[in-house]
Amino acid sequence: MLTADQLLEELLRRARALTQTEAVPVELALGRVLAQPQVSAISVPPLDNSAMDGYAVRAAECVPGARLVVSQRIAAGQVGEALATAGAARIFTGAPVPPGADAVVMQEHCSADGDKVQVHHQPKPGENIRRAGEDIRPGATILPAGMRLGAAAMGLAASVGLTALPVYRRLKVASFSTGNELVQPGTALGAGQIYNSNRYTLAGLVQGLGCEWLDLGSVPDTLAATLAALQHAAALADVVITSGGVSVGEEDHVKAAVEQLGKIDMWKVAMKPGKPLVYGRVGEADFIGLPGNPVSTLVTFALFARPFLLKRMGVVDVLPKTCRVKAAFDWEKPGERREFLRARLQAGQGGELEAQLFHNQSSGVLTSAVWADGLVDIDIGQMVTRGQTVRFIPFSEVLG
Repeated sequence: MLTADQLLEELLRRARALTQTEAVPVELALGRVLAQPQVSAISVPPLDNSAMDGYAVRAAECVPGARLVVSQRIAAGQVGEALATAGAARIFTGAPVPPGADAVVMQEHCSADGDKVQVHHQPKPGENIRRAGEDIRPGATILPAGMRLGAAAMGLAASVGLTALPVYRRLKVASFSTGNELVQPGTALGAGQIYNSNRYTLAGLVQGLGCEWLDLGSVPDTLAATLAALQHAAALADVVITSGGVSVGEEDHVKAAVEQLGKIDMWKVAMKPGKPLVYGRVGEADFIGLPGNPVSTLVTFALFARPFLLKRMGVVDVLPKTCRVKAAFDWEKPGERREFLRARLQAGQGGELEAQLFHNQSSGVLTSAVWADGLVDIDIGQMVTRGQTVRFIPFSEVLG
């Protein structure tokens, strides 16, 4: 068996980034992966502007008791005239600072009296002024290639006047589940049957990454049916992901089907939940076979399939950000596999975050994944005493 770190390293080494690109409007770029760095042609902000509602003044003229003549009113989108001696301009947030002014005094520190204003504050030059180019200068790279575009990146692109962005095409991911016991919600359960939760978990995980999800449903537990489904999936998709059928039972046909149609490079990882995990190739498609237990499917996708898919999508930074928290539990079960325990964060007595474990860590208890905030990472053979610091992997980092 590979260790979890070895498996991830090997998966990422085999992940081939997409090369085909397309241009999409900025407003439709959410979740897409930028194919080329974006450079600004302008300064942001384009002019010195006010950071406050107040009065544009010369700082040196704001001596105690001074009354300044308000000669103009400048709103955002307007351009004022040069400031007269002993003058002030009523100005609003975002409005260009008029020539001659070198500070803005917020209105709370001023008293207006007709066409005059008394300033009760001695400003420093530059106070409450946002300088031209303070955020972005012409020629600056504002968005690097290989980033997944979020709402802030979309706004940043628009702030320099971009209307479209070059992105990699969507990665096509086909999935199917194996098991004669699986039925779809909306169908009455027969004896020995269960609802196919993994289909919907994978739907959320794959689409949440921005991939194009190709749903091939459930496949009967026969080698012939598995071969047909796998061949069809590999012809349609860049990556094929299955759940179930990758263990060593007589009814587990997925591994055998991959070996018959392509090749298997890796099988089994020393972790819990999720020991039976397969990576291989079928034709030009990558294949990832996840274990069938619901939590095992979720966790192995989060830790291995997700970074693999992200790299294939063209993302540069694919590893999750982790943190250290205190354990609000004792763990006295050192094992031969690395364990990922569902946990929820809570504030301890000293205000530090503590990880509390779900009471049932079985790989079939999907309620634990909904209850939890993330995973506590326990090394092989490690024991944990309450109050000890442990590594925590937030679900926000691996499920979104």
